[in-house]
Amino acid sequence: MGTYDIERYLNIRSAYGASLGPDGDRLSFLMTTTGTPQVWTLSDAREWPEQRTFYEERITFASWSPERPELVFGMDEGGNERAQLFRLETETGVIENLTAMPDAKHRWGGWSNDGERFAFASNRRDESVFDVYVQDRDTTGEDAELVHEGDGWLSVGGWSPDDSQLLVSQAYSNFDQDLYTFDLESGSLEHVTPHDDEIDVRYQSASWAPDGDGLYLVTDHGEDVDTLYLAYLDLETLDLETVVSGDGWNVGGIALDDETGRFVYSRNVEGYTDLTVGEFDGGDDPTAFETFPEPDLPGGISGGVSFGPDAERFALSTTGDTINTNVFVVDVETGESEQWTSAPTAGIPPETFDDSELVHVESFDGLEVPGFFTLPDGYEEGDDGDTGADGVPVIVDIHGGPESQRRPSFSSVKQYFLDRGYAYFEPNVRGSSGYGSEYASLDDVEKRMDSVADIDACVEWLHDHPAVDPDRIVAMGGSYGGFMVLAALTEYPDLWAAGIDVVGIANFVTFLENTGDWRRALREAEYGSLAEDREFLESISPTNNIESIEAPLFVLHGENDPRVPVGEAEQIVEQAREQGVPVRKLIFEDEGHGFSKLENRIEAYSAIAEFLDEHV
Repeated sequence: MGTYDIERYLNIRSAYGASLGPDGDRLSFLMTTTGTPQVWTLSDAREWPEQRTFYEERITFASWSPERPELVFGMDEGGNERAQLFRLETETGVIENLTAMPDAKHRWGGWSNDGERFAFASNRRDESVFDVYVQDRDTTGEDAELVHEGDGWLSVGGWSPDDSQLLVSQAYSNFDQDLYTFDLESGSLEHVTPHDDEIDVRYQSASWAPDGDGLYLVTDHGEDVDTLYLAYLDLETLDLETVVSGDGWNVGGIALDDETGRFVYSRNVEGYTDLTVGEFDGGDDPTAFETFPEPDLPGGISGGVSFGPDAERFALSTTGDTINTNVFVVDVETGESEQWTSAPTAGIPPETFDDSELVHVESFDGLEVPGFFTLPDGYEEGDDGDTGADGVPVIVDIHGGPESQRRPSFSSVKQYFLDRGYAYFEPNVRGSSGYGSEYASLDDVEKRMDSVADIDACVEWLHDHPAVDPDRIVAMGGSYGGFMVLAALTEYPDLWAAGIDVVGIANFVTFLENTGDWRRALREAEYGSLAEDREFLESISPTNNIESIEAPLFVLHGENDPRVPVGEAEQIVEQAREQGVPVRKLIFEDEGHGFSKLENRIEAYSAIAEFLDEHV
């Protein structure tokens, strides 16, 4: 048993989603003090913050107006992801629902530079596609103007410096996008990104250049280009110029102040964040810039940059294995940082948190699979500590996506299980993002099960570790990671002491048939299509290989999940029970794709701990 119970660990708070107000003297952020993320503000570093929203539902973002003491925030209901947009007047505390169409999704597209309007994408007209809307700041509901009817997954990337155009992105998959400029006066949509229809190209994190004549973005366009680089796109010639390469790693994105040309871009180096702060020269060469000192920040992961007036400073969130997420404000010219928020650690000393180690595991075909391995306190890498012959149990925690990446950021759940004596292994199997396009494509469609074989290789690596008990290894994962858990249990049944499937896919065919209409095309691009790949998708679905499962299974899900419908949980539980497998099921009626409410998270992870106590 650990020193602290799960409720203590889940009461460790996070502060993130920073936005600096129009005068630079007010910071908004999201914090989980009440159990779900709400909007808070403060006026100076480490002062007592003021809570601004008081809902039981999660707030997903907050963005200050560039001109007024007001901000827009997003909130859905019960995890259904149909976010509505709300305006908060910070001087009066008055909150107004700007969209008030609860059956539709609303995806924020930013304030106009004069603060009079905002843009968003929504599937109001047709649930399967997103259109572009513009709305006056003081109007609501149906007063939004539909300015462009889309035919797919559209997002709004921001307003041009003169507010005459919008930047619009269309996603075909997570690794294939195009960018467009939309002229608000003429209604014309212009495709601006070079693209061979036969080749996937990423165009992401685009920002208008200060003069409005071009865009800065990250892309992997070009022959033999595997990782994202920072580029400048000239909107007149449509020429694409490299600003900086990632030197073998992805440039994660750029935050640009379009008045001063100051920017922050990040590189994702083996899962760790490397930040560069600079300023474009503003001359004839749009790729020329000078750099400022690297920010002095704790932890290894940072992001979510928001510039203040004149870009003299910026706010961002930072975290690490042993550092819960907080907001820091950085002076651009000196790189000096100051922690503004004080998200507490529930009285648990931070020095008791355990650091992970980056490791690499050779898979069945020689591929090096990176992962983060953490031993509980008292053990050094390569040392069996006081485990004796038995060793410690291990939780293999598999991320979702699959186009995602496990990074060394703070996890209260991980620290809880470490405190209980478990080791923790977080693999980034083939198909993960962060390691280049080729690596990310190695699990596409017919290669899907190769990623499950990577899990087998990781467990074999754990078997050779002197601190590990090979008979007490647990598979745990959520969403696509839940599929990986189920597939690992059915493909390699002898490896596992137990499995934890959280909102996971049990059958690819029923998942694709029942997922949200707006998501189906994007997911088919990754997994395979119902029209062309149904037989293969059936063959790899855990429900059709259930006879192999041996390990006890715990399945958790949200009733309102729009991504992986709850029927996935119901069918795997029923079929596993028919095989005589010990199965537990826990469904939350007020949750969606994951668990956002504190009381539900406490119930879920308390139950998981009890399940593992019983079976591991």
